[in-house]
Amino acid sequence: MDSSESPSSLKEKVRRLPDKPGVYLMKDRLGRIIYVGKAKSLKKRVSSYFTPSRAMTWHPKIRALIEMIADFDTMEVRSEPEALLLEGKLIKQWKPRYNTDFTDDKRFLLVRVDLTEELPRIRLTRIKKDDRSRYFGPFAHSGLLRKTLGQMRRQFGILLGDANPRKLPDGTWQLYDDVREELYGFQNITTPELYRQRVEDACQFLEGKSREWLETLREEMMASAGRQEFEKAAELRDVVFALEKTLAKTRKFERDHPVTTPDDAAVGELGTVLGLPAPPRIVECFDISHISGTFVVASMVRFTDGRPDKNQYRRFQIKSFVGNDDFRAMEEVVGRRYRRLKQEGMPFPDLVVIDGGRGQIGAALKSFLAIEVTPPALIGLAKKHETILFPDERAPLNLPLNSPALNLLQRLRDEAHRFANTYNADLRSKKIRESVLDDFAGLGDVRRAALMEHFGDIDRLKSASAAEIRDVDGFGPKLAIELYEYLHRLPAPPGLEVRSSKSEE
Repeated sequence: MDSSESPSSLKEKVRRLPDKPGVYLMKDRLGRIIYVGKAKSLKKRVSSYFTPSRAMTWHPKIRALIEMIADFDTMEVRSEPEALLLEGKLIKQWKPRYNTDFTDDKRFLLVRVDLTEELPRIRLTRIKKDDRSRYFGPFAHSGLLRKTLGQMRRQFGILLGDANPRKLPDGTWQLYDDVREELYGFQNITTPELYRQRVEDACQFLEGKSREWLETLREEMMASAGRQEFEKAAELRDVVFALEKTLAKTRKFERDHPVTTPDDAAVGELGTVLGLPAPPRIVECFDISHISGTFVVASMVRFTDGRPDKNQYRRFQIKSFVGNDDFRAMEEVVGRRYRRLKQEGMPFPDLVVIDGGRGQIGAALKSFLAIEVTPPALIGLAKKHETILFPDERAPLNLPLNSPALNLLQRLRDEAHRFANTYNADLRSKKIRESVLDDFAGLGDVRRAALMEHFGDIDRLKSASAAEIRDVDGFGPKLAIELYEYLHRLPAPPGLEVRSSKSEE
């Protein structure tokens, strides 16, 4: 109600308020709490709601709130920071209508994944519905979020909302009609089951981003409160509440609607079809990646009980030769992996899977002979017809395309392929960054190697001072200053970001 209609008892209650910090709770005629607010001065803040001269300056929703006020309560505290914390606690406890409306009005971006689609896509929205979709966010920085989604499309091989995939007669899907398969390093033609695993990996990444964002918001909120920027701190607190609520709903959704993943049945079937004495609980898979024989790298991924065990992933640069020879590369990395396990007394996996045909399997078998150990169960998976190959006289094996055992092997192989391609892209990005040194006169192979050994990468070199460059062997004051000035005249290469690297064997 407006001030002209306020009962005298309510006016008297406002006049008796202290000029001290606290929290106020506005109530409607039924005694329901409809709004909770904080105040540096309870007397000044609450009285402002009943000042006729200010009525026209209020937001329409605040005017609607004032018309609903029939009573109020207050809680006095010792300081404004305490008021901020108590306000948040009471909003969580009572969930007042008008606090919720104001928070929702901010409408930060959310990421929505509609799991009812055959090929779930990643979309942006500002409205969260009560549906079977998974939501991540809210994210306040829309530009950074859109950039992150663009990187995720490459990293996980997923579709964004503007994609137009095509269903093929055999039930598989063609995701792109251009060269993105080569650029992204993921198969263009895939099954819904394999594609959903990509989406699950992307969702796990997004949830991690959300939690990282939540911690950042909490730190910003406390810093704002410490600087006595209480309005900003309150706004950040509202976003923290919304993000906590979204994460809680995501966890509940995952409990109520678990994502289908390989399980004991798939592992058991794999052991049966391969004739193993027991289900292969620990499986490791190797893949080689290169671009026309350059930047040759390899990956090894491990699945435990049919699920990725990412802490055990490994990646390798080829050291024994230069050139394009998948067989030699496979022999090297398999030998390096299991020589190390042998030296450390660690158990071997139950099954080793090689991405490739008989040549790659033969190379892997050769590496076991070289380190004088009996190999574990060993197979190859030839991509063209998804044929399982053995290192002995057994005939090749083709499983039905809907076989859980085959689907498990495909996921394993695709994960090794993704991990190898990601590493290859990292190295190419690093090489492109370092190529800026090619046009700097007076920098031969020796000095260039000394720079990279000293600074580690081009980014640390570019952030170094001339004095720091002068500490490198072969650089005097003049050359150090010239290189410093040269590096700071260069524009940043577009679209190149070196991802953080994992440990390499």
